[in-house]
Amino acid sequence: MKRIVEVCAGSYQDCIAAYKGKADRVELNSALSVGGLTPSVSSLRKVKEETKLKVICMVRPRAAGFCYDEDDEMIIMEDAQLLLDNGADGISFGFLNENGTIKEDKTAQMIELVHSYHKEAVFHRAFDVCPDAYEAIETLIRLGADRILTSGQKAKAFEGKDLLKDLQEKYGDKIELLPGSGVNATNAIELMEYTGINQVHSSCKSYLSDPTTANNGVSYAYLTDEHEMDYDIVNEDLVTKLVEVVKQGA
Repeated sequence: MKRIVEVCAGSYQDCIAAYKGKADRVELNSALSVGGLTPSVSSLRKVKEETKLKVICMVRPRAAGFCYDEDDEMIIMEDAQLLLDNGADGISFGFLNENGTIKEDKTAQMIELVHSYHKEAVFHRAFDVCPDAYEAIETLIRLGADRILTSGQKAKAFEGKDLLKDLQEKYGDKIELLPGSGVNATNAIELMEYTGINQVHSSCKSYLSDPTTANNGVSYAYLTDEHEMDYDIVNEDLVTKLVEVVKQGA
């Protein structure tokens, strides 16, 4: 079975690094520093014009949580349609109720929209804060989702490997699982072999400095300590290393 590397990208430049590193797919976001928000249409169009990447676009209108009001939900649906109209290969999304369970009506509506374009409906790591992983995955299967991006309900996917393995064994023939969070070239193969999952999601992150981040007592930094003047990027070399490790012997 083909092994797949997806890179978490926060910009057009990140996508180019992922493409040069020979990743198969990207999840395109903006504002990764707050967990990822909806990307711009212009970024999506430029990536599709200049690469052969499969591009899954995150839709998320604000940083806090996944329990949205009606206005947020309307914006999410309209953003998703706009991104699909401009070449997105899928949409990554998550709708939860206040108690953390899957919000079924909006999830079904999004899946129906995405499938009307014959694209992939991906439930993102909102899954990881659901109170019952088994109830959540069964709901998503019933609603027709194509894939779940998950760390196995732990901070890092390797920590959640036992749940990932169990979900794959029980449900892997009904829905794709995509392990993400803390996945890199040093642990990807062990994680994939242990869980039986053939794909991984990684940020392949490093940093670049921007000297205009702070001056005159004014700071726009979102990182701290030694990275205060930096911003995070996808590192092409880290993508290449991850791809080489994952594809070796596949």
